[in-house]
Amino acid sequence: MKAAVLYEANTPLVIEELDLDEPGFGEVRVRIGSAGICASDHHIMTGSAAFPMPIVLGHEGAGTVEEVGPGVTRVKPGDRCVLSFISPCGHCTPCNTGQPQLCDTHRQVNSLMFDGTARLHKGGTDIFQMQKVGVFGEHAVVPEAACSPMPDDVPMEVAALIGCSVTTGVGGVINQPNIQTGGTVVVIGLGGVGLNALQGAKLMNSRQVIAVDIHDHKLEFAYRFGATHVVNSRSEDAVQKIMELTGGEGVDFAFDTFGSQVTSGQAINAVKKGGTAVIIGLAPTGETVPLNLVDLVRLQKTVVGSYYGSASPHETFNKLITFYQQGKIDIDGLITRRYELEQINEAFHALERGEDGRGVIVFN
Repeated sequence: MKAAVLYEANTPLVIEELDLDEPGFGEVRVRIGSAGICASDHHIMTGSAAFPMPIVLGHEGAGTVEEVGPGVTRVKPGDRCVLSFISPCGHCTPCNTGQPQLCDTHRQVNSLMFDGTARLHKGGTDIFQMQKVGVFGEHAVVPEAACSPMPDDVPMEVAALIGCSVTTGVGGVINQPNIQTGGTVVVIGLGGVGLNALQGAKLMNSRQVIAVDIHDHKLEFAYRFGATHVVNSRSEDAVQKIMELTGGEGVDFAFDTFGSQVTSGQAINAVKKGGTAVIIGLAPTGETVPLNLVDLVRLQKTVVGSYYGSASPHETFNKLITFYQQGKIDIDGLITRRYELEQINEAFHALERGEDGRGVIVFN
């Protein structure tokens, strides 16, 4: 099979032929239909996130089951599936307490299968698969737990984005336990996750949805996905402007979908008394944010992290598919660039340039 392999940070992805093992117990071979170009992959490519190498990146994808290994009961050959980049074991403490997106076992073995071995090889070298999926290849052997069957009327490109950015963005909003309809929201960072957080705020009938970014073209694009106001944080003080737009109160919820000391600080400072700042974007490893502890207490603010939609990814997939079928969220409109696998480095250059929307790899 052909795949894009990262051998070293800050070097291009290499397109080459790899050997793929048969699926083992509880595993499935999938023919990849589409894969999204996500900043989380880029973090690994630039060395700001640590993953083992050599590795086939790609964690946002969808495909069709080709073969199942022993013990597989959830899916069968021919099933079209959204792929989850968290494969819950179903037995650890997070899984048993309703937080499978935080599965301990998955994290411990990370980019190997649950038995601690690899399914991809180049000569005598094992090749890791990002988060057990590695969708920047024509095929992948993945855990059964990664596969979420979907209806035939959901396009592969749409399903691929549901696999990460839609779930992380929309889910990170609608799955917050204390969010209420009709509130005020700010979303900081208008990449794929940020645009979907805007859609989540729209689903919650938020009366004010403020979008913040440093690019005017991204701010203009944000109106298509639910923004009611926009703020360019390069040309004006974002927090000050948010306060002006909210009559000096601040917002009920602020979502940092970028992930940095600056943007997380803006989110925390932009919420009102009793408000909540939700950190969704992954900052570079080791980065921290200063907190005004007096404000945190006296204003009774809440700061919370949100990983993969803050809930079971499979349950959120099902919600999002229904919302998509009902026309309540626009996923097709997020896709602005399509590439073949051989163009993958070009696809990441577009992401680096901050182009609108989402790029996807389309497999034949």
